[in-house]
Amino acid sequence: MDPGEQPEPTLPPAEQMRQRRLAKLAGSNTTSPSSRPASESSTPIPSQSSELPSPSPASPSQLQNQQARFTPKPKPRPAGNASSPNPFSQLTSKKAGSPDGASVDSDALPMKKVHTGATENLEDWSDRVLSDVFLVTLDEKRLFDPRGIKLAYLSDLRAELEESGEPVKLGTSSIDAALLEAAKHVPKDRALLDYLLPCWKRVMRATRPSRRLPPEREAVLHEAKRLCMSNCIFSLTMPEYFGRDPNPDHDSLVPYLLRNHDNEDGVCLDFFTEAVLRINEDDTIAPIFCEAMAIMSSRIAKMTMNDDYKPYINCLVTYSRFPPLLDALARHPKFQVQPKQDATKEELANATETDTILGPFFRLSPLQTEVTKTYFANARTIDPGHVKSSQEALRMTLQAHQGDLMSIINAFVRASPMAKNSTLDWFAFGLNSNHKRRALQVKSTEVASDGFMVNITAILDRLCEPFMDATFSKISKVDLDYLRRTPRVDMSDETKLNADQATSDAFYGNKAEGTSNFISEVFFLTLAAHHYGLGATNSKLKELDKDIKYVEKVIKQMEDELPKVQNDPFRSAMAKQHIQTAVTTVEKYIALKHAIHGVVLDQSMQTLSLQFMRYVTVWLIRTASKTDYKPGKDVSLPLSADKPAAFSCLPEYALQDVVENFKFIFRYMPNILMSAVGDEIITLCITFLRSSEYIKNPYLKSSLVTLLFSGTWPMYHLSRGVLGDSLLASDFANEHLLHSLMKFYIECEHSGVSSAFYDKFNIRYEIFQVIKTIWPNNVYKEKLSRESRVNRQFFVQFVNLLLNDATYLLDEALTKLVKIHDYQKQLQSPGVSPEDREKIRTDLEQAEQQCQSWMQLVNDTMGMMKLFTETLRDSFTMPEIVVRLAGMLNYNLESLVGPKRGQLKVEDAKKYHFDPKTLLSDFIDVYLNLGSKPDFIKAVASDGRSYKPSNFEAASQLLQHSLGKPPEVITAWNDLRKMVAEAKEELDQAELDLGEIPSDFEDPIMGDLMTDPVILPSGHIMDRSTIVQQLLSSPKDPFSNVIMTIDDVIPAHELRKQIEAWKAERIASAKGKKESSSEPMDTSTG
Repeated sequence: MDPGEQPEPTLPPAEQMRQRRLAKLAGSNTTSPSSRPASESSTPIPSQSSELPSPSPASPSQLQNQQARFTPKPKPRPAGNASSPNPFSQLTSKKAGSPDGASVDSDALPMKKVHTGATENLEDWSDRVLSDVFLVTLDEKRLFDPRGIKLAYLSDLRAELEESGEPVKLGTSSIDAALLEAAKHVPKDRALLDYLLPCWKRVMRATRPSRRLPPEREAVLHEAKRLCMSNCIFSLTMPEYFGRDPNPDHDSLVPYLLRNHDNEDGVCLDFFTEAVLRINEDDTIAPIFCEAMAIMSSRIAKMTMNDDYKPYINCLVTYSRFPPLLDALARHPKFQVQPKQDATKEELANATETDTILGPFFRLSPLQTEVTKTYFANARTIDPGHVKSSQEALRMTLQAHQGDLMSIINAFVRASPMAKNSTLDWFAFGLNSNHKRRALQVKSTEVASDGFMVNITAILDRLCEPFMDATFSKISKVDLDYLRRTPRVDMSDETKLNADQATSDAFYGNKAEGTSNFISEVFFLTLAAHHYGLGATNSKLKELDKDIKYVEKVIKQMEDELPKVQNDPFRSAMAKQHIQTAVTTVEKYIALKHAIHGVVLDQSMQTLSLQFMRYVTVWLIRTASKTDYKPGKDVSLPLSADKPAAFSCLPEYALQDVVENFKFIFRYMPNILMSAVGDEIITLCITFLRSSEYIKNPYLKSSLVTLLFSGTWPMYHLSRGVLGDSLLASDFANEHLLHSLMKFYIECEHSGVSSAFYDKFNIRYEIFQVIKTIWPNNVYKEKLSRESRVNRQFFVQFVNLLLNDATYLLDEALTKLVKIHDYQKQLQSPGVSPEDREKIRTDLEQAEQQCQSWMQLVNDTMGMMKLFTETLRDSFTMPEIVVRLAGMLNYNLESLVGPKRGQLKVEDAKKYHFDPKTLLSDFIDVYLNLGSKPDFIKAVASDGRSYKPSNFEAASQLLQHSLGKPPEVITAWNDLRKMVAEAKEELDQAELDLGEIPSDFEDPIMGDLMTDPVILPSGHIMDRSTIVQQLLSSPKDPFSNVIMTIDDVIPAHELRKQIEAWKAERIASAKGKKESSSEPMDTSTG
């Protein structure tokens, strides 16, 4: 009964008729009025009288208003639309021979327009219209409608009407009984909805005539609509009401939901709207729709994008238009993973994708193996143009699919608080159970698929889009305390930026009060999604390249061996089978690589991803600096020595996601960076290189250098790359960049990881490239000069490492060139056996690869030395530097111009980045840059190990005849050569004058006369220049192995005075001996 209406003491005729009809059913089918579901019960409409019949539970205007809340007003159907296959979708005018001669009223049905007599009363109109809608008749002579469609004759209803004395016509009071009897005419092997849904479509068309119906006729149609819907629900929930046994194939909406809304037997939006309006009154409706979606989800879990999946996703999109349905779905047991008691982590990782309602929809992707094979068949030989077009096609397909997923998720989070929280829980479980996707070794069967995780990342990015404005106005909404409440994101097993597990547990164990906002929830979920989702998929590309290269190499080896077994049919067949298996494997890898490129190189997806990473970048800087930083503002450096615990306890991936995302974009899609990158990425890199103690992981710190280096790659019209111009012009960069790069150049010498020795050269190469980009700005030259004056020890340490690198790299590179020279010579010998020749080729390839790497680093190191020595002559002739610099130059000059230089001649030297003329020219430039400094001349001459006048003479000859240097350069070199020779003579004479040095005055390590003796913490005495050099290599006392700095030494003033007095005495003595000698030198010839 309708709420607000009082029950009548005596049942009205309509209810009496219903009770008589039900009494004829089996006892199990009998239903009392009070037990009828709420969706069916209402105030019965009395027999036709002069008064209007009672309205249905809600007035037409109310129903329309309620309907508007859930779905847009349906568009008018085009005239003459005959798309529906059901012959009852349009009714024609009176057909010749029809029993009652009635015609169809165009006001009643949106069918072919006919005219009816103006005198047709309500009873006749109701009988005719209801007969056409439900395809039933009470006239045994009228068994066909005007279009020739057979009508079901309701003999039982006719008898009941005659017995009660009512007119034998269909009316509001007999609709229920008519439907109940009509259901008997539906064959048992067919579902009742096959009959009832077309009835619903016809009654809905009847409620939308071209001209407004009188109120009493509208009431008839609304009652027909109400009861038709009720019986549709009964057919699914109470088949026994119609005398049928339960049948899972029939008692489900699934097949009807999968059909188009416009199909006569498809579930239309009107049906959804009416059903949703009844959800609060009838608790059986929501389960009908939820179970149907659960069934569809389980089916789509077995599909790929090669299958007909669109009807399923379209149905879920339709659900998303009705918040009550989404709220009910979110409460369904299958919405979340229901872990089994003995479930493994691997099973849980896959469960979100396959065993939840939303999972299978997110699982659909072009990255599914079956789909990649379809798009990229014969991947090894596929044409590049076909690859590109296939990638465009799959990209468009995925964009459409992700658009549908976004509309679905957006509707869920807006449907109700419960639906929103349940949806966020679903995302969180999928991410938290897939941490193994970032493991070093990943088995695809133990984690969720790439397609599933990429879709999750893309949708979460879109959820962030509303708050990611260009001015970062909502960045303060990201609540850092979210992680200290009850966060959905599980990061307990993640390495932290700068905290051990105990520190992290203590920090997060101190719970924060309050509740977290939606922006914070989505922000941290999206951050995790980039790490476990899109980031993991991007990183797979590098592994795929390795796998493809390896398998291709195996295939080539097997194909080379195949001719050797041609005479053995069995071995030949086995070899061919192995080759085919390898080809199938490599084609699978190549197809997946093409598919991943097609997916992750989607410009719209990556642009949005980049925007999110900009927000993370700004948020990280704000967290570390404890400021309200936004692009355009500066950060005070260095950061506070008191590192914020909130920053230190963040997972490493908070920064790693940013770095990896930007590196990926720089490599594959730099075009989207031109208008999408602000000052924040430069600020991030400089801040954490300058205050590198904020980050524990050395690889993560070095990736910041890589990011700056990537930003200097030339691109389009930007000769200095995306970041180059900003690095030159930014006041913040001008102030802090050079010191930050020098600091990390020093720091990477001792990173503490096993591969640090070789990694440092790659890092320093990238640092050189950034410095070369910014060097045209004189501000940076002045900054380097200032470092040498104000921060002397720091500068000396930097230059010392620069010299170490130059020495080591040149030695390695030139050694490899000598080996290459020998290997090439051996290969030219005809007497080498095939086995030896193959071994020599292998050794040659290895030497070539190493030489290429070392030589490229040599060239850049020498390039830096040229820039620095040209600008900072005084700085590079400081006592702590000049001796080592002169020794390095003399040693390598010997290699380039000495008697063994012929061993460096190799075939195709440019292949190894080796240009001996250019390299020698660089060395000569460094000599000449410092040649005006007496300390440098003295240091070159005093190098007893490598200084040879013949090398300087050979270099002079090459300058004149090979290098093509201008005359003024040749003149300058000859002048320098003479100055060094004269200084050498003076030093040799001074050494003769001093004679044997007392052991107390000798440096214990170098064996030279000390000039500035100092006392070490261990009590030993050394010359200051020697201990400075020692500490540059190892910050320990060379005698006690205890950590120390140069500030720990004590000047030995008394010893220094003794040395100076002894030296003065010896020089004076030698001078006196020369002056007292009166015998002239005999210069006569024999």
